[in-house]
Amino acid sequence: MSTDYEEFYKENPHGLGKPFKEFVSFFAEYKKIAARVLDLGCGQGRDAVFIARQGHSVVGVDIAETGIKQLLKDAKKEGLGIEGVVADVKDYVPDSNFDVVVIDRTLHMLSEESDRLAVLENLFSFINKEGYILIADEKKNLPAMEDCLVKNGLTVTLSHRGFLFVQK
Repeated sequence: MSTDYEEFYKENPHGLGKPFKEFVSFFAEYKKIAARVLDLGCGQGRDAVFIARQGHSVVGVDIAETGIKQLLKDAKKEGLGIEGVVADVKDYVPDSNFDVVVIDRTLHMLSEESDRLAVLENLFSFINKEGYILIADEKKNLPAMEDCLVKNGLTVTLSHRGFLFVQK
């Protein structure tokens, strides 16, 4: 049974907690100033808000309109550079390139491995040279994702306990 995120978000503002320490550590060490970041499957924006607070421009994409509304409300309150897009990650096509793509606990919700890999393959041409894809997902899904990304020329920078970070 899948979670109804519209209802969950309505009942639990900021219900998903704080960003994972692995994402926090990445951005603490990331040297690029004012990077362009895509948060794919952003939910209520726990990662998007954190990343924008670091001075980066963020596009948050999620299928749950309630989550996007909450994200934009928080961004406006803090004066953060965040754009919100309501879209299914399977259908979303970026309109520009990104320095970093964050996919936090989103791809496991797609029931078919082929759908998860298709989402990743769709992103390759939208990642800037030396850009990153940062993935948090179920450990069992990561080997196929890693194979897909490495076959497409990306280099693994972290593969540990449900996290896979790669660089173009």
